[in-house]
Amino acid sequence: MDVLLNEEEQLVASSAREFLEGECSTTLVRQMEMDPVGYPPALWAKCTEMGWTGMCLPEEYGGQALPLTYLGLVMQEVGRAMAPIPLHSTSVASLTIAKAGTQAQRDAILPSVAQGKTILTWAFSEEDPRFLPETVKTTATADGEHFVITGKKLFVDYFAASNKILVACRTSPASTANAGLSLFLIDSVAAGISHVPLRTLAKDQQCEVIFDKVRVAKSDLIGQLNEGWPIMQELLDLATVLLCTQMLGATRMDAEMAIDHAKFREAFGQPIGAFQSIQHTCADMIIWIDGGELLAYEALWKMDNGMPAQVEVSQAKAFCNDKCPAVCRNSQSIHGGIGFMMEFDLHLWLRRVTAWSMRLGTSYEHRERIAHALLDMPGHVVLGQPVPVQA
Repeated sequence: MDVLLNEEEQLVASSAREFLEGECSTTLVRQMEMDPVGYPPALWAKCTEMGWTGMCLPEEYGGQALPLTYLGLVMQEVGRAMAPIPLHSTSVASLTIAKAGTQAQRDAILPSVAQGKTILTWAFSEEDPRFLPETVKTTATADGEHFVITGKKLFVDYFAASNKILVACRTSPASTANAGLSLFLIDSVAAGISHVPLRTLAKDQQCEVIFDKVRVAKSDLIGQLNEGWPIMQELLDLATVLLCTQMLGATRMDAEMAIDHAKFREAFGQPIGAFQSIQHTCADMIIWIDGGELLAYEALWKMDNGMPAQVEVSQAKAFCNDKCPAVCRNSQSIHGGIGFMMEFDLHLWLRRVTAWSMRLGTSYEHRERIAHALLDMPGHVVLGQPVPVQA
């Protein structure tokens, strides 16, 4: 993996930054925190013109077929600007449909996504927040040419703004053959669907979505019946690593604000950045961000090349969960009392990074997955004793 950006990647990143600096002010961010839909359609339309909604979709559907690393670069700038747009949810769901959907489903959905006419979201989490197949209790029961879906999903991104939602449902008990899960693409305004806005620390658009005997055509099944868990695993990994890039963009902006403040804020007759403790803190902040970027883009690179990336995704999320909030806390300390004033913008980044660190898996969950992967490796060591490799 080449860790340095090529000329085209640099152009994508710089154009996204320049665009969002001009179009997404902190005033707009604050306004969208109070908006019931949570995103400005005018900004979304301009993002579509930039080609972001179809960046990684196949060309035959109006996309650009670019590698996932390009989308990661854009998501990093979205995080930096805290842009209140449903790009993360739409991209994750549309790329899942592009990979696992039927030809008819791709033809019906993907061109309108690339054109910015269709906003997508997805739903997995329920009362048990772990990302495991046994936590899914929402049921889909066959009824002739339809399925009837009943249950409740939590923390669904931008549901109020969405046109369609990709939902994980239980269609049979788990067995040795499969986890008994299936995925359905449902109209967000279908009869029987209701939602309740959730007030989160980030104050972004999250909803509780209730399905009360929602009828869905069998043609809206994504993938094969009862074979939805492998598809959902890939969706969750993609969503997780893209969230990492978003976190890193916001964290770097927060760190840069602290470093700039340290250059000009004076104490005892000199800038506070002249003190060694502040210098070391700022250096640690940048090292942590750079480390997170390396891990996140390694995961995206492996995904682009069709290689297993589960461990790399968990490495990136566990690291970002720990280090990104730590950077923001250090930034608050460097700013002193002004950093805790609601009128000052710094808390906007702190709240979002902190909230994002708690989504799509805690550090403990991702470390557990890394540990299981290590223990499954031949010749691994347990408590200092090598385990014989099976012939």
